[in-house]
Amino acid sequence: MERKEEKSRVRHRDEAVELIECYLQRHDLAPHAKLPSERELCEMWGLNRATLRAALRRLIELGRIYSLKGSGTYVAPPKLERNLQDAKSTTESVRGAGHKLRTTVLEENVIEANSMVAKAMGVQPGHRILYLRRLRLMDGVPYMIETNYVNLLHCPRLLDYNYSDESLFRVLNYHNIFPCQGYESVGITYATESEARHLHIEAGAPLYFLTGVTNDQNGVPVEYFKSVARPDKVRFSSILRKRRTDPKGENQNETGSSRF
Repeated sequence: MERKEEKSRVRHRDEAVELIECYLQRHDLAPHAKLPSERELCEMWGLNRATLRAALRRLIELGRIYSLKGSGTYVAPPKLERNLQDAKSTTESVRGAGHKLRTTVLEENVIEANSMVAKAMGVQPGHRILYLRRLRLMDGVPYMIETNYVNLLHCPRLLDYNYSDESLFRVLNYHNIFPCQGYESVGITYATESEARHLHIEAGAPLYFLTGVTNDQNGVPVEYFKSVARPDKVRFSSILRKRRTDPKGENQNETGSSRF
C-alpha cells in the first residue's frame, strides 16, 4: 500500500513539474524572472501545496529555478557549460561564457607533497608544493571549490601573487609556463559540512568531483587539481569521435556530442 502511495506522489509531482516547465516556456521567462506565488500556482492548476512544493524542489535540484527565502521563486540562468576536451582555466571558461567571476582564497600554503600528490606530479614525496584552495563565485553565487597543488620548482615566484585577483594559469604564463594538456576525470561526491557552508547548500548534497593533472607545453606536470562543483550551476560536455569504415573500405570519423 505504501509503495502505491509513493508512486502516486511521484507521479503527481512529475505532472506538476511538467506544468511549471510548460509555463516557463510558454511565457518565455528570462533568467531571474519571478514566478507567481505558490498560492497562485496552486489555484492555476488545482494543485495542493505539498505537491507544488515537491515539484519546485525538484526543479531547483535540476537547476531550472532557484528560491530566495522570503522573496519567492525565480528562473535560474543557464548552467555554465565546460568542454572536457579543452584546457581553459576556470577564469577563461566563466568569463568567456559571459558570466562574472569572483574568487575567495580559502587556504594558501607551501606544503610537502604527500605520496599521492607526488605520484600524480612525478616528483618525490616531500617536494615543495604550492597548496591553493579557492572558492569560485559565478554571478555572485558560489558554485565551485578548487584545490590546486602546483610544483614550485618551475616557478618559485608563484608565492608573490594574490590569487583572489589573479588567474593561476595567467600567472604561470607570465613565467613562460603554458598549461595546455593533461587529463581530467569527473565523478560524483557529496558535500562535507565545510563545502556545504561555502557553497550555500545542504551537507550531503551531491556535487561533481573533478580531479586531474595539467601539463605544460613540454609535457611536464605543472599542477594536480581536485575540485567540487554544484551540478545546478555547471554541466560538462564532450565531443565523441568514432572511426568507421565506409563501404569502400576507407576509414572515416564520426562526430557527436555528449552533455551531463
